Amino acid sequence: MTTAAIIVAAGRGTRAGGDLPKQWQDLAGEPVLAHTLRAFAGQVDRVVLVIHPDDRARAAGFGLPLVDGGATRAESVRNALNWLDGQGVTQVLIHDGARPLVSAQIIARVLAALQDHPGAAPALPVTDALWRGAATVDGTAPRDGLWRAQTPQGFRFDAILAAHRNHPGGAADDVEVARWAGHTVAIVQGEEDNLKLTYAADFFRAASILRDRNMDIRLGNGYDVHAFTDGEDVWLCGVKVPHERALLGHSDADVGMHALTDAIYGALAEGDIGVHFPPSDPQWKGAQSHIFLRHAMGRVSARGYRVANCDVTLVCERPKIGPYQTAMRAALSQIMGIEMDKISVKATTSERLGFTGREEGIAALATCALVRA
Repeated sequence: MTTAAIIVAAGRGTRAGGDLPKQWQDLAGEPVLAHTLRAFAGQVDRVVLVIHPDDRARAAGFGLPLVDGGATRAESVRNALNWLDGQGVTQVLIHDGARPLVSAQIIARVLAALQDHPGAAPALPVTDALWRGAATVDGTAPRDGLWRAQTPQGFRFDAILAAHRNHPGGAADDVEVARWAGHTVAIVQGEEDNLKLTYAADFFRAASILRDRNMDIRLGNGYDVHAFTDGEDVWLCGVKVPHERALLGHSDADVGMHALTDAIYGALAEGDIGVHFPPSDPQWKGAQSHIFLRHAMGRVSARGYRVANCDVTLVCERPKIGPYQTAMRAALSQIMGIEMDKISVKATTSERLGFTGREEGIAALATCALVRA
């Protein structure tokens, strides 16, 4: 089987408003058509884009075969079918360019149904009551057996090509053309998200659906330990805290900031500080830890995420952290470029147990949550 997809995008879509036809308007930072075409990538063997002649320069950037549309949708589809004729296509999917949220599951269901039927199309059963009337209700109609049609509508290529060539025109969609030619069209389950953008309000709904689809929440954990050495202060979460000892480390040994940095790298699945700043490299000897944390935050932005919140726990008997918590949160806020209310710093003891209980060093644990920006 060789499968082609015809994406019909030659209309002007005036009901949607705006300065551009709806298929070229922005949806979540890209033209509507970019989303539609991406849905078919890897699902079919080739894609043909049917456009209005005025849009040829704009459509050239997609790198796809372009076919000029006609005065009607049926004529546009027929032009594309004629263009594909003789290229070995055995089945074809015909899809509205203004349905950018079609899922891979719908495409797969249509293709599966074509194994047993000459045509197949997704649809949703009508669930609302149906009325007849204008300003007032003049009557009702039964909804049993009624469906809301969607695309892509799939067909065996030779059959739908012949049907379109012989059809007198004026069809609502390709299913109507196929049925006029006597072909059976199977109904497969559609999806509410597979909406056709018609009015301006539809763009808001589509953008909301895309946000939900693209929701990506990542969690990372970090843990670090530094032993005490001779000195008279310690760096903790960007604040110099007076103490009768210092922390030993290759850098400034800010155990809290190190744990937080590792939590961010972990959420991104990008290793830890040692991967990005190897301790074997002498240039990082004595480096201030804000360098590491700022680098991690740069990776957050570069990957398209933002920090939802982070939480650092310092484990030590001394020094006492309480008097410095606000200053630590403020320091981290400045380094990370995020609001203080997204940053928690707290402390606990180990009840005199273990190396922290014996005041041999300080440990820190951190958690960070990232969400796609």
